[in-house]
Amino acid sequence: MRVLGNILWHIPYLGFVSALFTFLVGILLTLLVIPAPIGLGLIQLSKFMLAPFSYSMSSKKDLNVQQNKYWKLYSTIIMILYLPFGCILALITAIQIAMCFFTIIGIPIALAMCKTLGTYFNPVGKVCVPKPVADAIKQQKDKAALQQYGISGASGE
Repeated sequence: MRVLGNILWHIPYLGFVSALFTFLVGILLTLLVIPAPIGLGLIQLSKFMLAPFSYSMSSKKDLNVQQNKYWKLYSTIIMILYLPFGCILALITAIQIAMCFFTIIGIPIALAMCKTLGTYFNPVGKVCVPKPVADAIKQQKDKAALQQYGISGASGE
């Protein structure tokens, strides 16, 4: 099913064009050095857009990736400056999503595009990971949430 979704993403909906455009913008921002955190996030997003049904976007914090505190501070400052542009990109993507819902075959494509909204809005610190890794991260978060409420395991004690 994932392969069929990825084929539909590329053939009638030209997902590879979106991936290429996002990659080129990411490369440009990375080469400009100052907006490099945004460029690196957009490069990861373009990797996701090559196979949106096989990959997922995750934050480096969820993956327990240690980052330099100065890089994190710099990334936060750049992210604040990027915020208006991120809102515009997220709005454009939301319009594309709404247009995809007009056809039955476009609904899965719209759902895949919904996954990109958060990354367009905030690409800093995002990483493209395979679907099984994203599922494992979600299970760990769910387990931690259960433990927070004093529930240990699936028995619901």
